[in-house]
Amino acid sequence: MQADGSIRFFDEQFQRQLHDAELALNPFELAALPYLGGRVLDYGCGLGNLAVAAARRGCSVTALDASPTAIAHLRQVAQADSLAIAAEEADLRVHRVSGEFDTVVCIGLLMFFDCSTALAQLDHLQAHLRPGGVMVLNVLVEGTTFFDMFDPAAHCLLARDAVLGRFAGWEMLHARDQDFAAPHATLKRFVTVIARKPVDVLRAP
Repeated sequence: MQADGSIRFFDEQFQRQLHDAELALNPFELAALPYLGGRVLDYGCGLGNLAVAAARRGCSVTALDASPTAIAHLRQVAQADSLAIAAEEADLRVHRVSGEFDTVVCIGLLMFFDCSTALAQLDHLQAHLRPGGVMVLNVLVEGTTFFDMFDPAAHCLLARDAVLGRFAGWEMLHARDQDFAAPHATLKRFVTVIARKPVDVLRAP
């Protein structure tokens, strides 16, 4: 597992959240929840709050994250509550998934990769979503001025229109821009897209 500044930042944040029992769904996860169904891939699951909520609604969830703290916690919850969650620690910059999913969720992750890696992984995730399935994507975009969580060597803030353009031809179910105040008078600017993949596309190899 390759460590970087972003992984360390979030591993420490997850430890604080567990200590303070901060396990509520965030606004992006709440927006995603009604669209989850069937076989779900949660790519960059964090502490797994959405994965747990999905499993409790009857979904079968594959949950991946680079944080050992997050995955250890999620495995413990899944085992204790007998939930259909397979949680795995993985370097999501290079991880390759197999099979097809009914829902693919990628919330708050791709901006921590360099742009070529982020777009390649997005293409890979889209390819492993079944035709007619739903993808949930949430990323920080241009206009963000809070950089404390980024690895200086590798991050990517795409333009809003570039994010939406990756879903050309898809049925747009939800698209929202949201700004959040951050420390030191900075800003986090997010785009969330929930879209249905066309049925007349080739399946992933």
